[in-house]
Amino acid sequence: MARRLPSRFNQFATAYPDVAAAYEALGNSVHEAGPVDTKTRALVKLGVSVGVWLEGAVHSAVRKALDAGATAEEIRHTIILALPTIGFPSTMAALTWADDVLPKGRAKKRR
Repeated sequence: MARRLPSRFNQFATAYPDVAAAYEALGNSVHEAGPVDTKTRALVKLGVSVGVWLEGAVHSAVRKALDAGATAEEIRHTIILALPTIGFPSTMAALTWADDVLPKGRAKKRR
């Protein structure tokens, strides 16, 4: 499913169409540069977004991961994997940002 781009990006693309086109071309090039499948790429990008602590990037990465077929459990697990590296408060923030986008419902408990 194609998602509508954020209005801030659309404003940027209108003001700087050549830069926006180059940015999109770079993104397409790096995605196609290797053998990693779409869902795995989306989860990696989510991990990077969590690591740099960017709320908007986490929102975007969660949407793209869902579009690529990732489950809410896979998305949450990707975020939780960051815990030993970035710490508890940062991981909790990232889970909150993911929950802004994920379908409503309780997270599954693992035993």
